[in-house]
Amino acid sequence: MTTNLIDTFIPEDIRELYEIHNYRNAAQVLATGCPDEYQEIIEGLRAFRLTLADIRKQGGNESDIPKRISGLLHEKGWMETRIKGDLLITKIAGSGGKKAKVKNEGEGDEDDTETLEEIEDLKKKGYQVEQIVRENFLDGHKVDYVKNRVAFDLEWNSKDQTFDRDLYAFRAFHECDLIDAAVLLTRSASLNMVFDKLGPELDNDSNPKTDKNGKPKLIKTKYGASTTWMGKLLYRLNAGRHGGCPVLALGITPNLITDWAEYEKEHP
Repeated sequence: MTTNLIDTFIPEDIRELYEIHNYRNAAQVLATGCPDEYQEIIEGLRAFRLTLADIRKQGGNESDIPKRISGLLHEKGWMETRIKGDLLITKIAGSGGKKAKVKNEGEGDEDDTETLEEIEDLKKKGYQVEQIVRENFLDGHKVDYVKNRVAFDLEWNSKDQTFDRDLYAFRAFHECDLIDAAVLLTRSASLNMVFDKLGPELDNDSNPKTDKNGKPKLIKTKYGASTTWMGKLLYRLNAGRHGGCPVLALGITPNLITDWAEYEKEHP
């Protein structure tokens, strides 16, 4: 029988609680290359739970749910991290006054590489050398939780374009050789059946919210198709918007809701 590699690198209880998508072997990279940080994430995911009241409360990505994840990671040294930097380009033109030499197959560029060691030497040899600085070539790339060489982010209920920002940030951190892999946690599509059954959204006093016409504002409207959920994340990952960065995408499922089973029995 063929063994599923995900079963090897992701504990069974986590697989039962979360929807899992493994891009560019992220789970393998995390488990073997960053085991301490990966274990902290696993422990945080294992401890995380939510209630129906959490779902019905006001607030998008600033609700109690992201704060709960934040509490699990900040205490272990995971910090919001931003990178910025200039790009220095050295442009070298000319042949140093030498005639072009036809190379035989298999010959290298040893003579050329020796002359390219120092800019001043290049200029003396007749090369045109220009240094160009592209200021703020990297700017504003931010990840909410980074520790050593691992990045983690949560998108509970933001606009779905937030995923583009997250994936581009992961890509930038990875291309700068600052992280080996990233984990992105969001809502699984399986939560939609929960939203359908819960009815109206609640205000800060736990009273049902109504629209301008006095009709109840339904929970499923709050968690709409254009917000951050797995369906909006996967096509971006399939399109490669994360570049070469390994990404482990996890979806929050109804199995994490402590009072969902009881609610289902009472509301068949």
